[in-house]
Amino acid sequence: MPSPPGGYEVPLWRALTVFRLASLAYVCALAVRDADRYAHPYAVGALILLMIIWTGATAIGYARPAWRRWPLLLADLGVVMAIVLATPWAVGRTALSHGVPTLGVAWMAGPVLAWAVSGGRRRGTVAALLVAGADLATRERIGQSSFTGVILMLLAGVVVGHVARLAASAEERLQRAVELEAATRERERLARDIHDSVLQVLALVQRRGADLPGEAGELARLAGEQEAALRALIADAGPAAGSPPDSGEAVDLRTLLGRYASATVALSAPATAVPLPRRVAGELAAATGAALDNVGRHAGGRAWLLIEDEGATVTVSIRDEGPGIPDGRLDEAAAQGRLGVTQSIRGRVADVGGTVRIVSAPEAGTEIELSVPRSPL
Repeated sequence: MPSPPGGYEVPLWRALTVFRLASLAYVCALAVRDADRYAHPYAVGALILLMIIWTGATAIGYARPAWRRWPLLLADLGVVMAIVLATPWAVGRTALSHGVPTLGVAWMAGPVLAWAVSGGRRRGTVAALLVAGADLATRERIGQSSFTGVILMLLAGVVVGHVARLAASAEERLQRAVELEAATRERERLARDIHDSVLQVLALVQRRGADLPGEAGELARLAGEQEAALRALIADAGPAAGSPPDSGEAVDLRTLLGRYASATVALSAPATAVPLPRRVAGELAAATGAALDNVGRHAGGRAWLLIEDEGATVTVSIRDEGPGIPDGRLDEAAAQGRLGVTQSIRGRVADVGGTVRIVSAPEAGTEIELSVPRSPL
């Protein structure tokens, strides 16, 4: 699959144009030197004129990213192979047998390099084999020198294609680094603004209202929770810029679940990172959030969040000290169409190959264990 046109590939396309012009000048010099030895000098002149025109056309075409597609690539390969195959008739078998070079010489490597730059090693190898096959078909005798040219053309296609892929990959990584740096700077700016305004106000409300009775005290407690959650949010580095939500890139589960830590939610996690594929970590975090929402609505009070990295699996436990879940209540809620636990928790975890275990007893609180495999099914 060809890579999108990028700044790192521009020098390669320019170098290809320079190579074709230099090789064309070499062909013209040889034609002047061997003009009296050709079987059909006027035909050779016509072919060289075609080579000059086509070199100019490819220089213009490959300079435009939108034209670096299959129509121009195939036409380039076809024109060069046609000129190579016309060499025995125009130059003459006798002249070729006496050491007169073919018309293509180094110029016929142009489409090989173009295919390599546009599509990498594989495409360059295919073009090299086709051009080399056409060149070998024009020779009556195939010797060591003939195979040397084939090997050199194959090496050119492979090496240039590899360099082109490296250039495209480097440009993609640089673009992601630039986007990440810009996002980080914007996050830092927002964090400063939030710290100077919202966080200070929330902290003030929490301090002034902590000892007040009734609803004022409750508002102070909620302000304290939101302050802690907001501090965790602006401190979070977040996903890498340019990474799709379902990419296989690993993220630290501690970072995602750290957003839920607050005055009423205590988080315990390993000291080292807990990497999981982005989609798995996202679904596990969403299921954890749904479980904490249930704690807030039905249990109240404090909740404890525990992350356990067991190697092959990762387990998140959510425990509260609420009234517990009566026997059959979950089945009854599902029958009534209340699918919070079924969809938001069990459904999310099941989608990534995990399991959910709920342990609850009346007046003894509830513990929910969410386990997912390190590699999703």
